[in-house]
Order: sequence, then structure tokens, then C-alpha cells
Amino acid sequence: MGETSVHRKLKKRKLKKRRLKKPVTVHAASLANHFNIAYFRKFYLNASTRVVTAAEMRSRAALIAASLRQCQIPIRSILDAGCGIGLLRKPFKEFLPRARYVGLEASHYLCTRFGWIQGSIIDFAPRLPFDLVVCYDVLQYLPDAHAARAIHNFSKLTRAALYVSALTTEDWRENCDRSRTDRAVHLRSGAWYRRRLNKSFRYVGFGIWVRKNVTAILWEMERARR
Repeated sequence: MGETSVHRKLKKRKLKKRRLKKPVTVHAASLANHFNIAYFRKFYLNASTRVVTAAEMRSRAALIAASLRQCQIPIRSILDAGCGIGLLRKPFKEFLPRARYVGLEASHYLCTRFGWIQGSIIDFAPRLPFDLVVCYDVLQYLPDAHAARAIHNFSKLTRAALYVSALTTEDWRENCDRSRTDRAVHLRSGAWYRRRLNKSFRYVGFGIWVRKNVTAILWEMERARR
């Protein structure tokens, strides 16, 4: 039997319903923003819309410094990869006073204003590696292939330790405040990141990873297990 106009209308309605039922994903097709002054005013400077405060970043720096001290890993140099407005610079000076801090940023605006090194974690190649690399909320802005290259580059950028935080699909579902969180990102699972990080690093906890050729002295009950 041939297809009637009624059949065609019913088909269209079913397809429309399927499309409506499809879950909405937050995934940028490409780098959606240019990290200009408007971006940093919204997500870092405006108290009503910012995603993080100086007090939170101070706590994060204290946690990283204390954890690495507990692991007996000395830190004399820090690369803050994607440092933004530099919220970690002052607290790291407080908690790791002997460590040299270097900020790396893709934003021309911020590099001009704060004097950071302009570059990308995908291919940044300093003359010598750092003791600690921090990559806070950067990887979700990179497409899959670029994020994978950046993770591979971490093993060249740090001789000892790495701190990584990235918005994941699980975080988007369960943890983040969506009214304040940038939607122009590439969401991936935590497992996606861990698979790639595990090639060169061992997980210590709280976002801290240590190179596999570095001895992190921890008691058995202090170790992160997966």
C-alpha cells in the first residue's frame, strides 16, 4: 500500500517528538569565546555572576601545597596553565614562598594586562619543565583532539606533579551551578580524562597527579584507589 498524506503527517509528528525527547547537550563545536574582557568580567570579576572567588582559589592553593608537602615532593617552580586573572599567584606565594610562579594564557587581553606568557597548553614547550603544573578549568574549552594533545604535553611540562580540574559531564549533571557556569564548552566524562592521564601519572587525590617516575611517599591508607 502506498504512503498517504496522513501517514506522512504521522511520521513527521513522531520524528518531531523524538527530536524533542533527545537530551540537550552542552558541547561547543569549536572554541566559542575569545576570552576577552567581557568574558572575565562576567565569570571572574562580577560578584553576581562569577564562578569562583579569591577565597576559593586560596583554599585550592593551600590544598595543593599541603598535599605535595605530605607526599614529600619539593616545589620550586609552578606553571599556571590558563592562569586567567592570576587568582592562584598570591596564595601560592603564601604557601610555596620559594617557588617561582609563571602564568601561561591564551588570552591576548590578559597577557597584555598582567604580563603572562601568551601560549597554549597544547604545544607550549619551555626550556625546562616545572615542578608543578596547574591546569584549572581549561581543558573543557578544547575540542577532544586538542585536549588529548594538551594532556600528553603535561608529561613534558612537569617533572613531578600536576593539578587538573575540568568540567565533566558528571559535574554538569550533578555538581555545578548552571546559572553561573559557561555553557560554551566540550563536556567529556571524568573517565575520558583519567584514561589519558593514567598513561604518565599516578593519581594522589583532590585533582593532584604525580609522574610515575616520581616517588610520592604516602602511607597505605592515604593512597587514592580506583
